[in-house]
Amino acid sequence: MPSRRVFLSTAAVAAVPASAPAAPGPDAVPIAVMGCGGMGTNHLRLLAQNPRVRITHVCDADANRLAAAAKIATDAGHPGAPVKDIRRVLDDRGVVAVWMATPDHWHTPGAILAADAGKHVYVEKPCSHNVREGRLLADAAARNKVVIQVGTQARSTPTVKAAMDRLKGGAIGDVLACKAWNSQLRRNLGKVQASKPPEHLDYELWQGPVPEAPFFSNRVPGMWRFFKDYGAGDIGNDGVHNIDVGVWGMGFDRLPNRVAALGSKAFFDDDQEWPDTQYVVCEYDPGNGGRTRRQFTFEQRIWSPYVQEGYENGNAFYGTKGVLIIGHTVGWKLYGERNRLIEEMTGSVDLRAHHNNFLDAATRGAAANAPAAVGHVAAGICHLANIAGQLRATLEFDPQREAVLNNPAAQAMLSRRYREGHWAVPRGVAG
Repeated sequence: MPSRRVFLSTAAVAAVPASAPAAPGPDAVPIAVMGCGGMGTNHLRLLAQNPRVRITHVCDADANRLAAAAKIATDAGHPGAPVKDIRRVLDDRGVVAVWMATPDHWHTPGAILAADAGKHVYVEKPCSHNVREGRLLADAAARNKVVIQVGTQARSTPTVKAAMDRLKGGAIGDVLACKAWNSQLRRNLGKVQASKPPEHLDYELWQGPVPEAPFFSNRVPGMWRFFKDYGAGDIGNDGVHNIDVGVWGMGFDRLPNRVAALGSKAFFDDDQEWPDTQYVVCEYDPGNGGRTRRQFTFEQRIWSPYVQEGYENGNAFYGTKGVLIIGHTVGWKLYGERNRLIEEMTGSVDLRAHHNNFLDAATRGAAANAPAAVGHVAAGICHLANIAGQLRATLEFDPQREAVLNNPAAQAMLSRRYREGHWAVPRGVAG
Protein backbone atom coordinates (compact mmCIF):
# COMPACT_ATOMS: atom_id res chain seq x y z
CA MET A 1 0.00 0.00 0.00
CA PRO A 2 1.54 3.37 -0.96
CA SER A 3 2.30 5.89 1.76
CA ARG A 4 0.04 8.85 2.41
CA ARG A 5 1.87 12.06 1.52
CA VAL A 6 0.73 15.47 2.68
CA PHE A 7 2.17 18.86 1.75
CA LEU A 8 1.56 21.63 4.23
CA SER A 9 2.72 25.17 3.54
CA THR A 10 3.47 27.35 6.55
CA ALA A 11 5.35 30.55 7.29
CA ALA A 12 9.07 29.91 7.64
CA VAL A 13 10.93 31.37 10.60
CA ALA A 14 14.22 32.02 8.81
CA ALA A 15 12.94 34.32 6.10
CA VAL A 16 9.98 36.47 7.03
CA PRO A 17 8.23 37.32 3.77
CA ALA A 18 8.12 40.91 2.64
CA SER A 19 4.58 42.21 2.23
CA ALA A 20 2.56 45.35 2.64
CA PRO A 21 2.30 46.19 6.35
CA ALA A 22 -1.09 45.79 7.97
CA ALA A 23 -2.14 48.77 10.06
CA PRO A 24 -2.74 47.98 13.74
CA GLY A 25 -6.40 47.17 14.32
CA PRO A 26 -8.68 49.04 16.76
CA ASP A 27 -8.11 46.39 19.46
CA ALA A 28 -4.38 45.97 18.80
CA VAL A 29 -2.33 44.91 21.81
CA PRO A 30 0.39 47.43 22.81
CA ILE A 31 3.71 45.54 22.79
CA ALA A 32 7.44 46.15 23.01
CA VAL A 33 10.28 44.25 21.35
CA MET A 34 13.35 43.80 23.55
CA GLY A 35 16.53 42.92 21.66
CA CYS A 36 16.77 43.87 18.00
CA GLY A 37 19.44 41.53 16.66
CA GLY A 38 18.90 38.70 14.21
CA MET A 39 15.95 36.88 15.79
CA GLY A 40 14.58 40.07 17.30
CA THR A 41 14.46 41.61 13.84
CA ASN A 42 12.68 38.52 12.50
CA HIS A 43 10.07 38.94 15.21
CA LEU A 44 9.82 42.66 14.58
CA ARG A 45 9.26 42.34 10.82
CA LEU A 46 6.56 39.74 11.33
CA LEU A 47 4.87 41.64 14.15
CA ALA A 48 4.88 44.81 12.05
CA GLN A 49 2.60 42.97 9.61
CA ASN A 50 0.24 41.70 12.32
CA PRO A 51 -2.85 43.92 12.82
CA ARG A 52 -3.37 42.37 16.28
CA VAL A 53 -0.46 44.32 17.79
CA ARG A 54 0.78 47.89 18.03
CA ILE A 55 4.53 48.11 18.54
CA THR A 56 4.89 50.97 20.99
CA HIS A 57 8.58 50.51 21.86
CA VAL A 58 11.72 48.83 20.58
CA CYS A 59 14.61 48.36 23.00
CA ASP A 60 18.32 47.54 22.59
CA ALA A 61 21.65 48.46 24.16
CA ASP A 62 23.14 48.88 20.66
CA ALA A 63 22.25 52.31 19.23
CA ASN A 64 22.67 51.18 15.61
CA ARG A 65 20.37 48.20 16.01
CA LEU A 66 17.92 50.31 17.95
CA ALA A 67 17.69 52.90 15.17
CA ALA A 68 17.21 50.23 12.51
CA ALA A 69 14.46 48.58 14.56
CA ALA A 70 12.66 51.87 15.14
CA LYS A 71 12.66 52.49 11.39
CA ILE A 72 11.13 49.06 10.69
CA ALA A 73 8.36 49.75 13.18
CA THR A 74 7.57 53.32 12.15
CA ASP A 75 7.72 52.52 8.43
CA ALA A 76 4.97 49.98 9.09
CA GLY A 77 2.79 52.51 10.91
CA HIS A 78 3.67 51.66 14.52
CA PRO A 79 4.89 54.14 17.15
CA GLY A 80 8.08 52.13 17.69
CA ALA A 81 9.68 54.51 20.17
CA PRO A 82 13.38 53.64 20.56
CA VAL A 83 14.38 53.01 24.19
CA LYS A 84 17.79 51.82 25.41
CA ASP A 85 16.94 50.75 28.97
CA ILE A 86 14.37 47.99 29.57
CA ARG A 87 13.23 49.68 32.78
CA ARG A 88 11.73 52.61 30.86
CA VAL A 89 9.58 50.22 28.86
CA LEU A 90 8.43 48.20 31.87
CA ASP A 91 7.47 51.39 33.70
CA ASP A 92 4.95 52.15 30.92
CA ARG A 93 1.65 50.76 32.17
CA GLY A 94 0.23 50.89 28.65
CA VAL A 95 2.51 48.08 27.45
CA VAL A 96 0.61 44.81 27.73
CA ALA A 97 3.18 42.33 26.38
CA VAL A 98 6.87 42.18 25.52
CA TRP A 99 8.94 40.07 23.15
CA MET A 100 12.23 39.19 24.89
CA ALA A 101 14.73 38.48 22.09
CA THR A 102 17.83 39.53 24.01
CA PRO A 103 20.97 37.41 24.44
CA ASP A 104 20.39 34.32 26.60
CA HIS A 105 21.84 35.76 29.81
CA TRP A 106 19.05 38.37 29.79
CA HIS A 107 16.17 35.96 29.00
CA THR A 108 15.12 35.04 32.53
CA PRO A 109 16.19 38.27 34.29
CA GLY A 110 14.35 40.39 31.73
CA ALA A 111 11.30 38.14 31.58
CA ILE A 112 10.94 38.10 35.36
CA LEU A 113 11.22 41.89 35.51
CA ALA A 114 8.50 42.10 32.85
CA ALA A 115 6.27 39.58 34.61
CA ASP A 116 6.68 41.39 37.92
CA ALA A 117 5.62 44.58 36.08
CA GLY A 118 2.43 42.79 35.02
CA LYS A 119 3.43 42.20 31.39
CA HIS A 120 2.85 39.04 29.40
CA VAL A 121 6.12 37.78 27.94
CA TYR A 122 7.21 36.00 24.78
CA VAL A 123 10.77 34.92 25.63
CA GLU A 124 13.20 33.43 23.16
CA LYS A 125 14.81 30.03 23.67
CA PRO A 126 16.50 28.81 25.73
CA CYS A 127 14.27 30.46 28.29
CA SER A 128 16.99 30.29 30.93
CA HIS A 129 20.76 30.40 31.35
CA ASN A 130 20.73 27.67 34.03
CA VAL A 131 18.38 25.23 35.75
CA ARG A 132 17.58 27.49 38.69
CA GLU A 133 16.59 30.36 36.42
CA GLY A 134 14.13 28.13 34.57
CA ARG A 135 12.32 27.29 37.79
CA LEU A 136 12.24 30.96 38.80
CA LEU A 137 10.79 31.87 35.40
CA ALA A 138 7.94 29.36 35.73
CA ASP A 139 7.30 30.57 39.28
CA ALA A 140 7.19 34.21 38.09
CA ALA A 141 4.48 33.38 35.53
CA ALA A 142 2.36 31.71 38.23
CA ARG A 143 3.04 34.39 40.86
CA ASN A 144 2.04 37.24 38.58
CA LYS A 145 -0.74 35.39 36.73
CA VAL A 146 0.75 36.32 33.37
CA VAL A 147 1.48 34.29 30.26
CA ILE A 148 5.11 33.50 29.52
CA GLN A 149 5.48 31.82 26.14
CA VAL A 150 8.85 30.33 25.12
CA GLY A 151 10.00 30.76 21.51
CA THR A 152 10.04 27.07 20.60
CA GLN A 153 7.72 27.68 17.67
CA ALA A 154 7.48 24.03 16.60
CA ARG A 155 4.84 23.79 19.33
CA SER A 156 2.50 25.91 17.17
CA THR A 157 3.52 24.49 13.78
CA PRO A 158 0.77 22.42 12.10
CA THR A 159 3.26 19.95 10.59
CA VAL A 160 4.81 19.08 13.95
CA LYS A 161 1.46 19.08 15.72
CA ALA A 162 0.25 16.50 13.21
CA ALA A 163 3.30 14.34 13.96
CA MET A 164 2.58 14.58 17.69
CA ASP A 165 -1.01 13.51 17.04
CA ARG A 166 0.30 10.36 15.36
CA LEU A 167 2.52 9.58 18.35
CA LYS A 168 -0.23 10.19 20.89
CA GLY A 169 -2.59 8.08 18.80
CA GLY A 170 -0.31 5.06 19.04
CA ALA A 171 0.83 5.02 15.41
CA ILE A 172 4.20 3.50 16.37
CA GLY A 173 3.11 1.70 19.54
CA ASP A 174 4.75 2.42 22.89
CA VAL A 175 7.49 5.00 22.40
CA LEU A 176 10.45 3.88 24.51
CA ALA A 177 13.26 6.06 23.18
CA CYS A 178 13.87 9.31 21.33
CA LYS A 179 16.93 10.79 19.69
CA ALA A 180 17.40 14.46 18.82
CA TRP A 181 20.26 15.80 16.75
CA ASN A 182 21.77 19.11 15.66
CA SER A 183 24.19 18.88 12.75
CA GLN A 184 25.33 21.84 10.67
CA LEU A 185 28.47 23.82 9.86
CA ARG A 186 29.12 26.80 12.13
CA ARG A 187 31.88 29.32 11.49
CA ASN A 188 35.23 29.64 13.23
CA LEU A 189 35.10 32.52 15.73
CA GLY A 190 38.85 33.07 15.72
CA LYS A 191 40.99 34.15 18.63
CA VAL A 192 40.87 37.80 19.67
CA GLN A 193 42.19 40.00 22.45
CA ALA A 194 40.02 42.11 24.72
CA SER A 195 39.29 45.53 23.26
CA LYS A 196 37.30 48.69 23.84
CA PRO A 197 33.55 48.34 23.14
CA PRO A 198 32.27 50.30 20.13
CA GLU A 199 30.76 53.66 20.93
CA HIS A 200 27.30 52.65 19.73
CA LEU A 201 27.08 49.84 22.31
CA ASP A 202 26.28 50.40 25.99
CA TYR A 203 28.33 47.40 27.08
CA GLU A 204 27.58 47.88 30.77
CA LEU A 205 23.86 47.65 30.05
CA TRP A 206 24.39 44.73 27.65
CA GLN A 207 26.18 42.68 30.36
CA GLY A 208 23.35 43.25 32.81
CA PRO A 209 23.39 41.15 35.99
CA VAL A 210 26.21 38.77 34.99
CA PRO A 211 29.77 39.15 36.33
CA GLU A 212 31.65 42.00 34.71
CA ALA A 213 34.04 40.92 31.93
CA PRO A 214 36.11 42.64 29.23
CA PHE A 215 34.64 43.19 25.76
CA PHE A 216 35.64 40.72 23.04
CA SER A 217 34.58 41.39 19.46
CA ASN A 218 33.88 37.71 18.72
CA ARG A 219 31.32 37.54 21.52
CA VAL A 220 29.31 40.70 20.91
CA PRO A 221 27.22 40.91 18.86
CA GLY A 222 25.75 37.57 17.91
CA MET A 223 28.23 34.92 18.99
CA TRP A 224 27.75 35.33 22.76
CA ARG A 225 25.86 32.00 22.78
CA PHE A 226 29.14 30.10 22.47
CA PHE A 227 30.54 31.57 25.71
CA LYS A 228 29.64 30.33 29.17
CA ASP A 229 28.77 33.67 30.79
CA TYR A 230 26.15 34.45 28.16
CA GLY A 231 24.81 31.24 26.56
CA ALA A 232 24.59 27.46 26.71
CA GLY A 233 26.36 26.62 23.45
CA ASP A 234 24.58 25.31 20.39
CA ILE A 235 22.72 22.69 22.42
CA GLY A 236 20.87 25.63 23.99
CA ASN A 237 20.66 27.58 20.75
CA ASP A 238 19.51 25.27 17.95
CA GLY A 239 19.57 21.97 19.82
CA VAL A 240 16.91 23.07 22.28
CA HIS A 241 14.35 23.17 19.44
CA ASN A 242 14.84 19.47 18.78
CA ILE A 243 15.11 18.65 22.47
CA ASP A 244 11.79 20.40 23.05
CA VAL A 245 10.09 18.35 20.32
CA GLY A 246 11.51 15.24 21.99
CA VAL A 247 10.13 16.34 25.37
CA TRP A 248 6.75 16.97 23.73
CA GLY A 249 6.59 13.64 21.93
CA MET A 250 7.74 11.62 24.94
CA GLY A 251 5.38 13.44 27.30
CA PHE A 252 8.10 14.45 29.77
CA ASP A 253 6.74 16.94 32.30
CA ARG A 254 9.83 17.00 34.52
CA LEU A 255 13.59 16.87 34.17
CA PRO A 256 15.31 13.46 33.84
CA ASN A 257 16.39 11.14 36.65
CA ARG A 258 19.86 10.54 35.21
CA VAL A 259 22.06 12.46 32.76
CA ALA A 260 25.41 11.52 31.25
CA ALA A 261 27.29 13.45 28.58
CA LEU A 262 30.57 13.79 26.79
CA GLY A 263 31.55 16.81 24.75
CA SER A 264 34.62 18.56 23.44
CA LYS A 265 35.97 20.80 20.70
CA ALA A 266 37.01 18.29 18.08
CA PHE A 267 36.96 20.66 15.11
CA PHE A 268 37.18 24.35 15.94
CA ASP A 269 40.43 25.91 17.14
CA ASP A 270 39.03 29.21 18.35
CA ASP A 271 37.79 31.05 21.45
CA GLN A 272 34.37 29.44 21.79
CA GLU A 273 33.94 27.71 25.15
CA TRP A 274 31.24 25.09 24.53
CA PRO A 275 31.64 21.74 22.72
CA ASP A 276 31.33 21.47 18.96
CA THR A 277 30.85 17.70 19.35
CA GLN A 278 28.50 16.45 22.05
CA TYR A 279 26.62 13.28 23.01
CA VAL A 280 24.01 13.24 25.78
CA VAL A 281 22.01 10.41 27.34
CA CYS A 282 19.05 11.04 29.67
CA GLU A 283 17.10 8.35 31.49
CA TYR A 284 13.58 8.75 32.86
CA ASP A 285 12.02 6.57 35.50
CA PRO A 286 8.40 5.37 35.18
CA GLY A 287 5.77 8.04 35.77
CA ASN A 288 7.35 10.86 33.78
CA GLY A 289 5.14 10.54 30.72
CA GLY A 290 5.40 6.75 30.48
CA ARG A 291 4.89 3.45 32.28
CA THR A 292 8.45 2.16 31.88
CA ARG A 293 11.98 3.46 32.16
CA ARG A 294 12.74 5.36 28.91
CA GLN A 295 15.70 6.99 27.22
CA PHE A 296 16.35 10.28 25.47
CA THR A 297 19.59 11.05 23.60
CA PHE A 298 21.00 14.11 21.88
CA GLU A 299 23.80 14.34 19.32
CA GLN A 300 25.56 17.51 18.22
CA ARG A 301 28.13 18.11 15.50
CA ILE A 302 28.32 21.75 14.45
CA TRP A 303 31.04 21.04 11.87
CA SER A 304 29.06 18.37 10.02
CA PRO A 305 26.56 19.66 7.41
CA TYR A 306 25.47 16.16 6.42
CA VAL A 307 21.93 14.86 6.56
CA GLN A 308 21.20 12.28 9.25
CA GLU A 309 18.10 10.08 9.14
CA GLY A 310 17.07 12.08 6.07
CA TYR A 311 17.14 15.44 7.88
CA GLU A 312 19.97 17.75 8.98
CA ASN A 313 18.34 18.56 12.34
CA GLY A 314 15.51 16.63 13.90
CA ASN A 315 14.11 13.85 16.04
CA ALA A 316 13.60 10.11 15.78
CA PHE A 317 10.96 8.48 17.98
CA TYR A 318 11.41 4.73 18.37
CA GLY A 319 8.26 2.76 19.15
CA THR A 320 7.42 -0.90 19.55
CA LYS A 321 5.57 -0.85 16.20
CA GLY A 322 7.43 1.73 14.14
CA VAL A 323 9.54 4.87 13.91
CA LEU A 324 8.64 8.53 13.40
CA ILE A 325 11.41 10.77 12.03
CA ILE A 326 10.98 14.55 12.06
CA GLY A 327 13.08 17.17 10.29
CA HIS A 328 12.98 20.40 12.28
CA THR A 329 12.10 22.69 9.36
CA VAL A 330 11.18 20.16 6.66
CA GLY A 331 8.53 17.64 7.66
CA TRP A 332 8.31 14.05 8.86
CA LYS A 333 8.04 10.40 7.84
CA LEU A 334 6.31 7.61 9.71
CA TYR A 335 7.49 4.04 9.24
CA GLY A 336 5.67 0.94 10.39
CA GLU A 337 6.89 -2.58 10.93
CA ARG A 338 9.47 -3.88 8.43
CA ASN A 339 10.38 -0.23 7.65
CA ARG A 340 7.24 0.31 5.56
CA LEU A 341 6.66 4.05 4.90
CA ILE A 342 3.10 4.67 6.05
CA GLU A 343 2.75 8.44 5.93
CA GLU A 344 4.78 11.60 5.40
CA MET A 345 4.18 15.33 5.57
CA THR A 346 6.20 18.37 4.53
CA GLY A 347 6.03 21.92 5.84
CA SER A 348 8.10 24.63 7.49
CA VAL A 349 8.13 26.21 10.94
CA ASP A 350 5.24 28.61 11.57
CA LEU A 351 6.46 31.55 13.65
CA ARG A 352 3.33 33.60 12.93
CA ALA A 353 1.15 30.88 14.47
CA HIS A 354 3.30 30.92 17.63
CA HIS A 355 2.90 34.71 17.89
CA ASN A 356 -0.87 34.44 17.52
CA ASN A 357 -1.11 31.62 20.06
CA PHE A 358 0.73 33.83 22.55
CA LEU A 359 -1.64 36.72 21.85
CA ASP A 360 -4.64 34.41 22.23
CA ALA A 361 -3.29 33.23 25.58
CA ALA A 362 -2.52 36.74 26.79
CA THR A 363 -5.81 38.36 25.76
CA ARG A 364 -8.39 35.57 25.33
CA GLY A 365 -7.49 33.02 27.97
CA ALA A 366 -6.33 30.37 25.51
CA ALA A 367 -3.71 27.83 26.57
CA ALA A 368 -0.15 28.81 25.62
CA ASN A 369 1.48 26.14 23.47
CA ALA A 370 4.93 26.67 25.04
CA PRO A 371 4.47 27.99 28.59
CA ALA A 372 7.45 28.69 30.84
CA ALA A 373 7.06 25.42 32.76
CA VAL A 374 7.38 23.50 29.48
CA GLY A 375 10.29 25.59 28.24
CA HIS A 376 12.06 24.99 31.55
CA VAL A 377 12.07 21.22 30.95
CA ALA A 378 13.69 21.50 27.50
CA ALA A 379 16.20 24.16 28.56
CA GLY A 380 16.95 22.26 31.76
CA ILE A 381 18.02 19.21 29.78
CA CYS A 382 20.53 21.42 27.94
CA HIS A 383 21.91 22.78 31.19
CA LEU A 384 22.16 19.36 32.89
CA ALA A 385 23.88 17.98 29.79
CA ASN A 386 26.43 20.79 29.88
CA ILE A 387 27.08 20.20 33.58
CA ALA A 388 27.51 16.44 33.10
CA GLY A 389 29.83 17.04 30.15
CA GLN A 390 32.01 19.52 31.99
CA LEU A 391 32.37 17.25 35.02
CA ARG A 392 32.63 14.01 33.01
CA ALA A 393 30.08 12.61 35.45
CA THR A 394 26.73 10.81 35.43
CA LEU A 395 24.27 12.90 37.40
CA GLU A 396 21.61 11.35 39.60
CA PHE A 397 18.87 13.96 39.63
CA ASP A 398 15.69 14.39 41.67
CA PRO A 399 13.19 15.99 39.25
CA GLN A 400 10.75 16.80 42.05
CA ARG A 401 13.21 18.87 44.09
CA GLU A 402 15.31 19.74 41.03
CA ALA A 403 18.47 18.78 42.86
CA VAL A 404 21.55 16.71 42.01
CA LEU A 405 21.81 13.82 44.45
CA ASN A 406 25.32 12.50 43.91
CA ASN A 407 27.62 15.37 43.01
CA PRO A 408 27.99 18.58 45.09
CA ALA A 409 29.94 20.30 42.30
CA ALA A 410 27.09 19.66 39.87
CA GLN A 411 24.55 20.88 42.42
CA ALA A 412 26.42 24.18 42.68
CA MET A 413 26.31 24.55 38.87
CA LEU A 414 22.50 24.51 38.79
CA SER A 415 22.69 28.28 39.31
CA ARG A 416 25.31 30.92 38.49
CA ARG A 417 27.13 33.91 39.96
CA TYR A 418 25.51 37.30 39.44
CA ARG A 419 26.84 40.80 39.78
CA GLU A 420 26.27 41.71 43.41
CA GLY A 421 23.50 44.23 43.92
CA HIS A 422 22.52 44.53 40.26
CA TRP A 423 18.91 45.61 39.72
CA ALA A 424 18.18 42.73 37.30
CA VAL A 425 19.32 39.77 39.45
CA PRO A 426 16.29 37.42 39.40
CA ARG A 427 14.21 37.18 42.56
CA GLY A 428 14.87 34.03 44.54
CA VAL A 429 18.22 32.99 43.04
CA ALA A 430 19.54 32.04 46.47
CA GLY A 431 16.49 29.91 47.25
